[in-house]
Amino acid sequence: MSNTKTTDFEAPDNASKTAEAVANYNAETDDMMGEKMVLNMGPSHPATHGVLRLILELDGEVITNAIPDVGFLHRGDEKIAENMQYNQFIPYTDRLDYLAPLANNVAYACAVEKLMGWELPPRGQAIRVLSCELARISSHMLGVGVCAMDVGAMTVFLYTFTEREKLYNLFEQLTGARFTTSYTRVGGQIRDLPEGFDKSVITFLDECEEQIAEIATLLDKNKIFMKRMCDVGVISKQDAIDYGITGPNLRASGVARDLRKDSPYLGYEKYDFDVPVAEEGDCYARYQIRMEEMRQSIRIIRQVLETMPEGPINIIDPKSTLPDKERVLMSMEELIHHFIVTTQGIDAPKGEVYFGHENPKGELGFYIHSKGGGVPHRLKIRSPSFINLSICSELLKGTTVSDVPAILGSLDFVMGECDR
Repeated sequence: MSNTKTTDFEAPDNASKTAEAVANYNAETDDMMGEKMVLNMGPSHPATHGVLRLILELDGEVITNAIPDVGFLHRGDEKIAENMQYNQFIPYTDRLDYLAPLANNVAYACAVEKLMGWELPPRGQAIRVLSCELARISSHMLGVGVCAMDVGAMTVFLYTFTEREKLYNLFEQLTGARFTTSYTRVGGQIRDLPEGFDKSVITFLDECEEQIAEIATLLDKNKIFMKRMCDVGVISKQDAIDYGITGPNLRASGVARDLRKDSPYLGYEKYDFDVPVAEEGDCYARYQIRMEEMRQSIRIIRQVLETMPEGPINIIDPKSTLPDKERVLMSMEELIHHFIVTTQGIDAPKGEVYFGHENPKGELGFYIHSKGGGVPHRLKIRSPSFINLSICSELLKGTTVSDVPAILGSLDFVMGECDR
């Protein structure tokens, strides 16, 4: 009889351990699948319209957070202005919203003239209105064309840039330059309208009206365009006010604010035009507002040309304005006066002023603090693109990556004035 030793032994529960391992694996997989991805969009990206960087937090295709990162085009314009004579800064205003340089020139000049207590003669005011409305059409043509291209409508982009090329021909005829014009001066303009300019403008307006109608035919009822734009990027009326948004983006959210009507300047109160307003606040509404604003600008320009007054285009202030070139070449006294004004600048009084101008992108404002002399002590710029971009974080949440180009295109910002 052999001795046997028995030991209590429990077989492992392979089934339960396997189930536990599978559960742990599934949990880890779910955590990995649920992790959010951070995506950099820009600053070198065609859909960000310049050097805008968007830091997007994504849950799949849905944006859960968006942080706009600006400043890649910062040039210190405000500090440059504080080290220059008033007229010397005008070429720098061209580089703010470089899609509407004529309007920037006027906004800055009006601010300095408010400080000086100057008022342009009627013809000078009318020429500035003409310049600003041509610049508005040019800017909106680009805004509509690029936004349409962002969502796939390439043909519209070609139409709008054809019209802008015609406008650049007019700008060259008026100012001698096509892009950065530097046409305005504090106290007036560098020259009067060239001979035959009014006829050239009327010809352009007739052609432009036809092209606007053609663009509307291509886009207004286009199913693809409407699906990409309608109910996307909705800005409520209250949000638009809270964020300080101005221009077409504000009026597309139901707020009828337009400085040309609310605080008239340059004789805008004499012209009959409407301020288009929409209630939807989405990308499609912002597109429609810009289309209607181009029609209203054409309406204003026609009135300007029909009622263009005669007379001087610049103020008459012997101490602060340059004498005529002919007199400078013929008179020693005029040459001395020209030298003093050129080297010392405008003798501005002490004080603080702010002037807001209805630019194509919104309210472009200049604050000037003067301690006297020809150079501002402080100058600050309220750039509409910078303010309008501030709502990006709120606006992009809950949308998809494919909605980003449509939303950014509908906001129609330009980084030159955003970064300054």
